[in-house]
Amino acid sequence: MQEQAQTTNVEATEATPQAELDPVKVQEFRARLERQQSLPAGVVAGLVAAVAGAVVWAVVTVASHYQIGYMAVGVGFLVGLAVRHFGRGVTPPFATAGCLLALLGCLLGNLLSACGFLSVQGSIPLAKILSRLNPDLAMRLLTATFSPMDLLFYGIALYAGYKYSVRRITPEELQLLVKEKS
Repeated sequence: MQEQAQTTNVEATEATPQAELDPVKVQEFRARLERQQSLPAGVVAGLVAAVAGAVVWAVVTVASHYQIGYMAVGVGFLVGLAVRHFGRGVTPPFATAGCLLALLGCLLGNLLSACGFLSVQGSIPLAKILSRLNPDLAMRLLTATFSPMDLLFYGIALYAGYKYSVRRITPEELQLLVKEKS
């Protein structure tokens, strides 16, 4: 039965005409996509997404009294999608921006969570804690709350930010670039 299915698949493949990408159409299409992209728009959108994701992460973490690693992954996806949608990028700088902004969102999410816990535990207004935040204090808070498991979720978030920041060619667009060989 399995042999019959394999034979049918081979016959179907041989029956369809060979198709290859038309290099001229590919070059024109690539140039059109590159003219449409905007790295500044992608970076701004990714930054907004990173901050929004970090705030949601901190609120969920403080409200649940539990650090949820999947929040980092969510930040990575959110950043990647924002960079891709608003930047419409097809070149490597968009992927790099998505990756770096995902890292920023993750660090900010952990930092805001630590500040939220300090606020609740010390009955100190969050605004007061944030107003006194400086790079040294931020690093100490991040170090004190670090867990080796964070590396796993940060890694997945960075991958998501990298992968989803670049626009993909749709099957419909690809079909327009194909010339058939008889």
